[in-house]
Amino acid sequence: MVKSFFLSAILFFAITFKAYSQDMSPEKLEEIITKIADTTNLKGNSIQFIYNRTMLVCVYDENANRMRIISPIIEYKKLEEEQILNSLVANFHSALDVKYALSDEIIWSVFIHPLKELTAHQVEDAIKQVYNANITFGSTYSSTNLVFPGNTKKEEKTPEKKLIEQF
Repeated sequence: MVKSFFLSAILFFAITFKAYSQDMSPEKLEEIITKIADTTNLKGNSIQFIYNRTMLVCVYDENANRMRIISPIIEYKKLEEEQILNSLVANFHSALDVKYALSDEIIWSVFIHPLKELTAHQVEDAIKQVYNANITFGSTYSSTNLVFPGNTKKEEKTPEKKLIEQF
């Protein structure tokens, strides 16, 4: 009786886990992106696409079980220090699943995730978040409407002037 209970429990959890586990593939990824993108261009292990007039790229590696959706925002040399600081603060408070990153002298909005474990909903949400992080760079620096509490913008604080220096 106890053996059959444990066997039944193990079988139940195995079936349940299999039902909830994902098996995202490059083909499924391309299908999802093609469905919501304006245009797509498949090249090797990447899909370059336009979403709401903004360029995004999905790069994947099945062997490493990794994928990323990225979007170029601005050249690093065109940035002001305040923008860099605000993007770092946003990585903690308002960028959520997407982060701002620097590569090849370009600031990017980036979503990185294991490939096989992705769901179709997560891919669609990631595209929207990468897009939002791109278009809000320089203003709200956010990937969604959700913002974690705290300072959401780095503000320059001028040091207080002391009228009398103390020894």
